[in-house]
Amino acid sequence: MDVVDNRSEVREFLATRRAKITPQQAGLPLYGTKRRVPGLRREEVALLAGVSTDYYTRLEKGNLTGVSDSVLDAIARALQLDEVERAHLFDLARAANTSAARVPRRRMPPQQVRPSVQRILDTMTETAAFVRNGRLDILSANQLGYTLYSPVFADPARPVNLARFIFLDSRAPEFYADWDGIANAAVGSLRAEAGRNPYDRAMSDLVGELSMRSEEFRVRWAAHNVRSYRSGIQAFHHPLVGDLALSYDALELAADPGLTIIAYTAEAGSPTQDALCLLLMDEERNSK
Repeated sequence: MDVVDNRSEVREFLATRRAKITPQQAGLPLYGTKRRVPGLRREEVALLAGVSTDYYTRLEKGNLTGVSDSVLDAIARALQLDEVERAHLFDLARAANTSAARVPRRRMPPQQVRPSVQRILDTMTETAAFVRNGRLDILSANQLGYTLYSPVFADPARPVNLARFIFLDSRAPEFYADWDGIANAAVGSLRAEAGRNPYDRAMSDLVGELSMRSEEFRVRWAAHNVRSYRSGIQAFHHPLVGDLALSYDALELAADPGLTIIAYTAEAGSPTQDALCLLLMDEERNSK
């Protein structure tokens, strides 16, 4: 099942972004005739981007072969793409030009966490942290990270995958206080990763599995939204200590492309810090 086809990705991404922008938002005048599309027309995007309607239509039909960076920038401005969406458009264009060489889908070699990175994790004693890749596989964690994510690690399969947990495990809606928000973030992250690495067979397999087994995933995947999980507040309902509101930061590993440390911390003196300390004490007891 080929779930990450470049031409359809380009077509659906541009069409869904165009549908989100109204003429008023784009600063275009409204005329009396009733509009048949929810957002901008193709000719309006072309006008805003400074290209011909025929040329933009070609792009939106999925053909980004040979398109210049300046045109991509103009399309991104016309569609009011944010930073993550703009990067995704450029990734799709790179894939379109690479696909001309008929690069086959391939399985990437297993990713591993280097010993020095594991030592970094282990020294973060009051921080729950783990390393994940772009497919949302958790490759390693520190002890507090394993304890915080104990419902996820209850699955004996390794590496555990956050998207599989979110959409296929009945414990996920209880564990994530804002399940809908984390579900949208997970799908957005996978969609962005699929644009960066369109020939990753493991990604294609994962998306195919989730699409077949989860209606919630399928609907979100069809929306073509892209996200970047960088920083913010994540709410949990942990089976041992109850409610937590943890700050998270995503720390990309420059020496290990595609790998990211996700670190969770609590505000000093907060109820969440007290709960995190209880988790730490439980982890220390269990390790003795």
